[in-house]
Amino acid sequence: MTNIRVRGEEIRHFILDSVDQHPTDICRLTAEHFGISRQAVNKHLKRLKSELALSVEGKTKNHTYKLAPQVEWQSPAYAISPGLAEDVIWTDAIVPILGNQPDNVLDIWQYGFTEMFNNAIDHSGGSKIFAQIIKTAATTEMVLRDDGIGIFKKIQIALNLLDERHAILELAKGKLTTDPERHTGEGIFFTSRMFDSFDIFSGGVFFSHEFGKPKDWILERDRLREGSSVWMKLSNHTARRMKPIFDQYVSGDDYGFTKTVVPVKLAQYGNDKLISRSQAKRLLARVELFKKVIFDFAGVPTIGPAFSDEIFRVFAHQHPEIIISSVNENEEVAQMIQRAKSGEAIKKGEVAPQ
Repeated sequence: MTNIRVRGEEIRHFILDSVDQHPTDICRLTAEHFGISRQAVNKHLKRLKSELALSVEGKTKNHTYKLAPQVEWQSPAYAISPGLAEDVIWTDAIVPILGNQPDNVLDIWQYGFTEMFNNAIDHSGGSKIFAQIIKTAATTEMVLRDDGIGIFKKIQIALNLLDERHAILELAKGKLTTDPERHTGEGIFFTSRMFDSFDIFSGGVFFSHEFGKPKDWILERDRLREGSSVWMKLSNHTARRMKPIFDQYVSGDDYGFTKTVVPVKLAQYGNDKLISRSQAKRLLARVELFKKVIFDFAGVPTIGPAFSDEIFRVFAHQHPEIIISSVNENEEVAQMIQRAKSGEAIKKGEVAPQ
């Protein structure tokens, strides 16, 4: 009887974890995954529906299943003032809403909420912050909104960048802060890598990162209202822990943030190709702060000889103390990188020596 109960729980967890991606064929998918009949799966679906874990729409043969919100909470407006403290809001307001969660899940939520809430207090320039939580049987999603200048616009102004899209590239590298006396610049970087999905909406663009995927994305859209919105989503049952996330990027006796992965795609705006030294120099901004830099070429179909030469020959020679490598490059990009390292483009006069 115990084994039957355990298997039933396993099947229902699978349904809850998979239904977002398979709202119309979850019955078939579950039956195939566990080698059971659709009738057996339907019993579990009915139970989840009766427990208000799932909602269903449509006729019998065309059911669409969705995770049913079990908690929907909207905070009051928190006035940004010297007395507003993220740890107090976390303890008094957020923890009771999140409810009974595993310790590792609460640890991630505490880190993410306090870092992002404090970021809005110290950097947004706004007058108020709002929080929203939607919790289902499988996942929890949190949104933090402020009415300030907008995070990308503030970074653009502070660092004198070309536009807000370049601010997203700098965020993706890490160690970025407009107030170095009070912040290390690690909060957004590590928070974005702990959650199943992490998004920042501000102005006419938004930054998106999904756990386990090598890419960060810049997506353009119609300009939103002023301020910033941060979206964080996490499975209620994840086994993920914070320490392995930190360990990927830190090292040394001081446990310093020494490694970064630079998503090269973020330096490419629209249909522009990555061909110039100026583009490479923008990509290289602040990477001298790290001891190991990995350039991720996922989604980059081609690069020019000057762009490659600036990174893999000029910068590498200027900073021999930094370990530079590349990942996810296609054959054409890999050849261009190798030619830069060997100085072949210089020898053939394809680029001017720097």
